[in-house]
Amino acid sequence: MKSILFFSMLGIILLVSCQDAKQNTQSTLPTEPAPEGMVYIPAGTLHMGGDNDQADQNEYPKHDVEIYPFFMDETEVTNEQFSAFVAETGYETVAERALDWEELKKQVPPGTPRPPDSVLMPGALVFTPTTGAVPLNNPAQWWTWTIGANWQHPLGPASSIADIMDHPAVQISWEDADAYCRWAGKRLPTESEWEWAARGGLEDMVYPWGDEDVNDGPPKANFYQGLFPHVNTKNDGYLLTAPVKSYPANGYGLYDMSGNVWEWCQDLFDVSYYGKKSDTANSQSVPDQGYNPMNPYAQERIIRGGSFLCNDDYCSGYRNARRMGSTADTGLNHTGCRCVKDVE
Repeated sequence: MKSILFFSMLGIILLVSCQDAKQNTQSTLPTEPAPEGMVYIPAGTLHMGGDNDQADQNEYPKHDVEIYPFFMDETEVTNEQFSAFVAETGYETVAERALDWEELKKQVPPGTPRPPDSVLMPGALVFTPTTGAVPLNNPAQWWTWTIGANWQHPLGPASSIADIMDHPAVQISWEDADAYCRWAGKRLPTESEWEWAARGGLEDMVYPWGDEDVNDGPPKANFYQGLFPHVNTKNDGYLLTAPVKSYPANGYGLYDMSGNVWEWCQDLFDVSYYGKKSDTANSQSVPDQGYNPMNPYAQERIIRGGSFLCNDDYCSGYRNARRMGSTADTGLNHTGCRCVKDVE
């Protein structure tokens, strides 16, 4: 639902009577108008975690989290918005800075040899389709370290954002996303805030729009149709990112909570955190330590929502409950952000 300042009592009654029986949203109202470009997300109790047989082990156990109200950007941060931030502050993203091997080697197994100087140049990871079917257990087959790739040149130095200013800004690390949100007077969402917002008032549904399969009906999100990672049929109209608001909003008026680009959250990624949460968990409860056995030497941050590279054969990242991690200094051409702001 769109952010609102006031409902008459009759309006509230009508709204509640029309809501799906599986909604679990308290009828709290904002005490201030939503900032421009943001929508009001009401308080309530989130039944957090996996909803179907695609759920990963780290999405369990399902548990209740008390959510406080907040405002959220209705879209992912666009190239136009990020450009304004850089123009005003002179900010240099992680992908544009010289690489520091002393910092990088903390994230890899001890004894890993230092890469040559020709590789330790500013850059980021870019998706490169494979020439045929490959096993899906090695992302290095389709991610290429590309010197000169950054938010202004998301596919490498020869690429440009000049014609895609209304697309999400990508090649944005967690550090960059945090800096942008702070500049905007906002912050990154916690993981539970993100999931609550993505569900749009619906409880235990697989996707932001409900339970209808992502592959059925008209396009609902920007994701990978075809045979990942070598054949994309572009049934949704786009090979890479899509302009924000290209697909219908969810029940809270939020666009692209499913697909387009992964979105950074505040939280460190701990694969077993759900099993450690207390019965009094709230939307500000976050782990103080991360752990991913697939990347044990690094502290990863949560990313949510999936991207134009997700499909059911690979990650099904467009599900509400899907949670993954990425190192805070990593830039990828399918990762961006959106911000939230506390309700006073």
